[in-house]
Amino acid sequence: MSDSLFVTVPEHVAIIMDGNGRWAKGRGLPRTMGHRKGVEAVRETVRTAGDIGIKYLTLFAFSSENWRRPEAEVTDLLGLLKAFIRRDLAELHRQNVRIRVIGDRQGLRSDILNLLIEAEETTRSNTALTLVIAFNYGSRDEIARAAASLAKDVEAGRLRAQDISPELINSRLDTAGIPDPDLIIRTSGEERLSNFLLWQAAYSEFIFLPEYWPDFSRDLFLSALEKYASRDRRFGGLSAKAAATGS
Repeated sequence: MSDSLFVTVPEHVAIIMDGNGRWAKGRGLPRTMGHRKGVEAVRETVRTAGDIGIKYLTLFAFSSENWRRPEAEVTDLLGLLKAFIRRDLAELHRQNVRIRVIGDRQGLRSDILNLLIEAEETTRSNTALTLVIAFNYGSRDEIARAAASLAKDVEAGRLRAQDISPELINSRLDTAGIPDPDLIIRTSGEERLSNFLLWQAAYSEFIFLPEYWPDFSRDLFLSALEKYASRDRRFGGLSAKAAATGS
């Protein structure tokens, strides 16, 4: 599929990378092999996003609920994250990619936290694709932390409760300064957000793919973007066509 098919390239694409374990199970492999194959899909997805001019790519790397998985699997997932950053950080920096991490940082192991901070600081001035990594992230927790931040300001007299607006709440979220996702893609056939970007997804388009994440390829990404380009986004109002014709 040709990249030139797209008239509308979304500014921000977010992806729920689902199905690593089921991909491995279907091949008689341990779940860890699915996660390792999934990292290869991450690399190709980041390259594709940069090639076609997407400005923000958010990847749901590790949810706040993922800590409930078996300890060995959690350890492997954390090891893969560390390996990805250590191996790919220099290349991403050369490609002018900025890394930003969203999620709760309280209680993270120092080695993980320091690596995330290093990735952000190293790439802070880059101006091409912004790669947003959602790590230890849960949207309800994010919203609760934003509400608590505003409540503290009200309690301290720095803010009046009646002045709290959607824009002000948005400024306290982990994604402050990042535009809401135009498109959210989820692999593996599941059709739910699973506590991902609940506030930010108010007007996002959704595409659910049956393929598992390790099979997510450049062609699948481009096909999803082609579907997105055919959508008529109205944001609660009339489409441009309907507004022009009065229909």
